[in-house]
Amino acid sequence: MDNRRTKIVATISDRRCDAEFIRSLHEAGVNVVRINSAHADMDGAARIVANVRSVSESIAILIDTKGPEIRTSRVEDPGIAVKAGDILGVKGGDKESLGSRDLIYVTHKSIADDVPVGASLLIDDGEIELTVISREGDTLIAKVVNDGIIGSFKSVNIPDVPIDLPSITERDEMFIRWAVEQNLDFVAHSFVRSKDDVMAVQRIIDECGGHLKIISKIENREGVDNIDSILEHTYGVMVARGDLGVEIPLERIPIVQRTIIKKCVEAKKPVIVATQMLQSMISNPRATRAEISDIAGAIYQRADALMLSGETASGRYPVEAVRTMARVASRIEQDTYTIENVNMTGVNNEITAQLARSAVRACLNLPVKAVVIDTLSGRTGRYLSAFRGSRTVYAVCYRKNVMREMALSYGICPRYQEPPRSHHSFIFNILTSLRDEHKLTDDDLIVVVGGDFGAAKGASFMEIGSVGNLVEKSSRQRCDDPCEK
Repeated sequence: MDNRRTKIVATISDRRCDAEFIRSLHEAGVNVVRINSAHADMDGAARIVANVRSVSESIAILIDTKGPEIRTSRVEDPGIAVKAGDILGVKGGDKESLGSRDLIYVTHKSIADDVPVGASLLIDDGEIELTVISREGDTLIAKVVNDGIIGSFKSVNIPDVPIDLPSITERDEMFIRWAVEQNLDFVAHSFVRSKDDVMAVQRIIDECGGHLKIISKIENREGVDNIDSILEHTYGVMVARGDLGVEIPLERIPIVQRTIIKKCVEAKKPVIVATQMLQSMISNPRATRAEISDIAGAIYQRADALMLSGETASGRYPVEAVRTMARVASRIEQDTYTIENVNMTGVNNEITAQLARSAVRACLNLPVKAVVIDTLSGRTGRYLSAFRGSRTVYAVCYRKNVMREMALSYGICPRYQEPPRSHHSFIFNILTSLRDEHKLTDDDLIVVVGGDFGAAKGASFMEIGSVGNLVEKSSRQRCDDPCEK
């Protein structure tokens, strides 16, 4: 997995989460496990966490919230059959309000006040479209655009109409607090519309004293429009193309994806591309050519990570799907290039940023095999990742949560070590380990970025040399350093 720089996120269901299965996915290339709280209860989620941790402490775990959403209420099985041209009412209620042939309920009680005449209601990921033609009191009157069946608890999207929904549901808050208690790594918050949604999640995390990092799922027009301010407050972003493809015209999705990835790279924020990347492999052992091109496109655009959903949660070929994604990523990365001129706006005065840039340039001008860093917060790793270099970055992390956070950053190969007594020990320990593991040889040229004043103070030096010479030098300096005695 060291040679592949694009990370893989795999969704795991509590119905299939035994340790051997998770180990097989990890060995195939999975870096991050995703738990979808919309389809798991607390006990099921806890089972996934326990099994993941039993396999490896290096696998990051991401919990996905349900987020603010509107759904249809209950209807009688097998659903309400509608035809183009039918007229029906749409009214706000709760999820148990029973709909009929002439009137359906949705889980937003003030829908009649918020949705104007002429707006579209897209039900079940856009399978059925309704157009609002009038309003009668607290009921919208809508015309059916296409044939279909309206089922219970199906998604309702209302493109281009801002709806005042609570940012965090009670269930979301419960799972966020639980995730902090369980020492998870990321919370992917659904339907982020503005920085206020991110800050609402952060307040809960801070209240619990957690280090959980927020991944903002961009899946509506408001999120796209407010991406710049969202990036100022979030740890990372997920381009969630499912609902996004319902909220905005499909032909705009590739443009939005490319734009968001570019902004995330410049902001030094991890970015995940998600939804239907290998959808056909839910039921087939081989991917389609279009899916392979989709994966390639996201890698050419320089995404940090790609996500599998149903492919690994419920599909027939989960391990094969991961292997396919890993194999394609490894091959396409050989055809990508280092981003030499990353916009360092906002960090140009930081020594760490300048050292990261210098390290990347050294890799371009010299036959460097790898970059070695140590990091307390992960900042140095994220800066180096932004350049999308072609050399593996071995990151020594002094906190296990930071090691797992680095599992989402392009090109970073993190590992945990106890804090050393000096930076001489950091260099000696990591290089001897990598040499013993046959990842590096004495003759390999490497770049080391570290801190003379301790990892907490940030990077302060860069050194280039062969592994053998650097090991010999650091060993000698350890003997002379009073901190080592």
